[in-house]
Amino acid sequence: MSELVTDLVESNHHILREETPTWDWADPPMDAIELAHRLAQTCLEHNALGLSAPQIGLPYRACIIKANPMICMFNPKIVDRSLGEEYGDEGCLSFPNLVISIKRASVIRLRYARPNSDVVTERYEGMTARIMQHEIDHLNGITFQKRATYYHLEKAKKAMRKSIDEKKKP
Repeated sequence: MSELVTDLVESNHHILREETPTWDWADPPMDAIELAHRLAQTCLEHNALGLSAPQIGLPYRACIIKANPMICMFNPKIVDRSLGEEYGDEGCLSFPNLVISIKRASVIRLRYARPNSDVVTERYEGMTARIMQHEIDHLNGITFQKRATYYHLEKAKKAMRKSIDEKKKP
């Protein structure tokens, strides 16, 4: 395991419910490249599709998406979204064993800074757009349970309890 892999915070940690401040390129709280590597290594170690800085206890507006190459975003902002939305199952490292059907925009245009501070605006769709919206929610202090309908949340909790009970059986 790499020394850059960082422990995840517990699901009840307050940082998961707080909006992160804008990353200050003039006075960065840490080296952006190091943070990008830390997020990437931790994401890969946990075989995750994405990871935000708050999930590893850092109150920074940065997240990473597993892709080839990985996409690390500082101060990401959705500047446009499709009217079309789709339901899809989502899990979260911060809430193990919980998989919830969430409705999200199927296409987004996203503006963000790369770890070298270059600002880009890109269009994303499908699963990549979904993951980005999930990670940006983390940066805004919104957990995926907040995006779920009551029905989908209760259905997910019931499935989670059943899964945990199955694992306990000898």
